[in-house]
Parts: sequence; C-alpha cells; structure tokens
Amino acid sequence: MISESVVNNLKKASWIRAMFEEGEKLRKIHGADNVYDFTLGNPDHEPPASVKEALKDIVTEDKPGIHRYMNNAGYEDVRQKVADHLNKTSGLSSVSSQHIIMTCGAAGALNVVLKTILNPGEEVIILAPYFAEYIFYVGNHGGKVAIVPPEKDSFKPDLKILESSITAKTKAIIINSPNNPSGYIYSEETLKEMSAILEKKEKEYNTTIYAISDEPYYKLVYDNVKLPFLFKLFKKSFIVNSFSKSLALPGERIGYIAVNPEIPELDLILESLVFCNRTLGYVNAPALFQKVIAGSLDEDIDIESYKQRRDIIFDNLTRLGFSCIKPQGTFYIFPKSPIEDDIQFIKHAVKYNLLLVPGTGFGLPGHFRISYCVSMDTIKKSIPAFEALAKDFNLIK
Repeated sequence: MISESVVNNLKKASWIRAMFEEGEKLRKIHGADNVYDFTLGNPDHEPPASVKEALKDIVTEDKPGIHRYMNNAGYEDVRQKVADHLNKTSGLSSVSSQHIIMTCGAAGALNVVLKTILNPGEEVIILAPYFAEYIFYVGNHGGKVAIVPPEKDSFKPDLKILESSITAKTKAIIINSPNNPSGYIYSEETLKEMSAILEKKEKEYNTTIYAISDEPYYKLVYDNVKLPFLFKLFKKSFIVNSFSKSLALPGERIGYIAVNPEIPELDLILESLVFCNRTLGYVNAPALFQKVIAGSLDEDIDIESYKQRRDIIFDNLTRLGFSCIKPQGTFYIFPKSPIEDDIQFIKHAVKYNLLLVPGTGFGLPGHFRISYCVSMDTIKKSIPAFEALAKDFNLIK
C-alpha cells in the first residue's frame, strides 16, 4: 500500500487541475474554440525576444561545459545578476550573489526554504485566499498550517486573527502579493503591521518566525501600484520567485531564493538552503535556463495586454451583476459566487462550457477564480456564456 498521506491528499487534490481535465473532455466534444477555459495560470504570451535570442545564442555557441554540474546554488555570474537586479529594483545595495540560490521554479524554492526551517509539528501561517499547493508543501516537511482569513468583504488579512493564530510553534508566514487567486496587493502599511505582530510574538514566545514572500507575479502590477520590498520590512525573510509569469516560461522551471542579508545565522541558513536544494533531488536549477534568464532580468512584461483583459473581464462581470474586487495585479480575478455553494456554481457554469475554479480550493468558499491569461478572442467569445450564467442565477433579467 502506498503512503496514506498521499492517498488522503489525492482526495484534496487541486480543483484547478480537476477543472482543466474537465475542459479536456469538453474540447473533444465541442472543439477548443467553443470551450472557455479560465482554469490555469498558463500565460498565452510567448517569452520576450531577448529570451529566445539568448537561448539560440547559447545553443549555437556550443560552449563546452554548459550542460555540466555547477555549484548547487547555481552559476555565480547568474546569481550576481539576480542580486544586482534586486538591488536595482529595491534601492538596496546589500544583496550579493551569496544571498541567491537558483532553484527549479518558485515551487522548488518554497520546498527548499520549508525543508530548511521546519521541524516536525511546527506551524506555517497561510493567508486566505491562498495558492492551494502551499498546504501540501508545508506537509511535505512535517509542518502544519494555520489559515488566517481576510477581513469581511475584503482580501486584506484579518490582523487580529493573525495575531491570535500565532503560537509557540509558529515558524513562518507565507506572503503572496500580488496574490493568487485574488490579484490583491498587500499595502506597505499592512505589511508593517504584520511585521510588528511577528516581532511581538517572537518576544512573547522567545522564538524565530520567518517571512517567506512568494513573488512570481511581482511584475504583473496595474495602475502604477507600488510593491513594497519585503527585505525592508521583515528582517528574518526570504523571497522566492520564478520566471514562469514574468517571462512566460512556466514549463522551464527556473526561479530563485533570495535571503535577507540581515537574517540571523546567515551563513548557516545559506549552507542549509544549498544542502536542501541538493538533497531534495533538485541538485541545481536547470543549467541552460539559468544562463538564458540572466540577460533578461530587466525585460518588461507586456502588462498593457493583461490590463486590457482584466478590464474587459471586470467591466462585463460587474455589468452582469457579479460582485468582485478589481485586481491590482496578477492575471486572476476572484468574484463572489452568486450562491453560497461555489462548487455547485462552477459545476453549473460547465453547462455553458465555462471552466472556472471554486474559491473553496483557495481557502475562501463563496468565490470563484477566473484566470484571464488566455487569448482576447476567448475572453470576448465567453461574454455571452457569462451572461447566460448570470441569468440563471437572477443577477440580470
């Protein structure tokens, strides 16, 4: 018999994938053009020209050794470029190559950090709504999750509940801003309050609580909103990032961990992260794509095309009577379900070949997620289906 925990987790497996697989069935019946699949955060954009050119250059140059092992933390020159980019975008000057570990995407980075810091039974705070895989990542390393809901009719974390949720076993908090699934961005004021709460609780329990910032959507920000830089607000902090969204490279699994230079026991933490990167089986981040992304760190994402998609989706949903908060970032929108049972709602939406994801899968029932990183044609063609859905739930006549 295989692992009982894996069997149990299969029963809780991702609603995102479940609905995507439902779409595969519908596409075979109705054709891909007649199915409106808003399930996966899988950008329809192609990588920037600089990425493609870098890949061509590296492959055609045929430089000896490009496919060999390197330091488990990654190529030194690539790590330095990532550090320089962080310093440039944050206004800091203290991040260097030694503070960077190249990883197999942000998911790999999160697992490496959690493996490094967690003892069995220790707790990680997760802020709802959240990326569902966080729960499994924490469980991978013997940890337990404590889920903090947002304030009513908002996606801002309820800081009173956050404070009451922290115990002597709390080891970390995962912060995801811009947030998947809501597109919400935590303000600097909110993050400062969170940092103060963590410091207060550390003194109360004589413990260490780390802040882990999951930032794959850091370049997907609208309306000139400014993202606070985590290292300036949380001394004991890690940033994990990937280029899946910012450079449209989800299949290449390339990312990094950045460690706050002011973190206590810095040398031991860095050594431990590199050790875990190796012993978890990643060994090192993909050699080829470390080199590819190194020259594209300053590449600007086509934010305007995503903004247009956001505005069309938001304007039409609100016109049709759906209640939703306008996203400040990412390529997701997280409206309220017109009925309390969000799972029943998204099952009903399949009637119109609309594939959505229930908020239950993100720890916030009564909502549903739309991923609008699809073609503009898909979005425009889906509007009549959303209109029919709205009529079924008496949002419009």
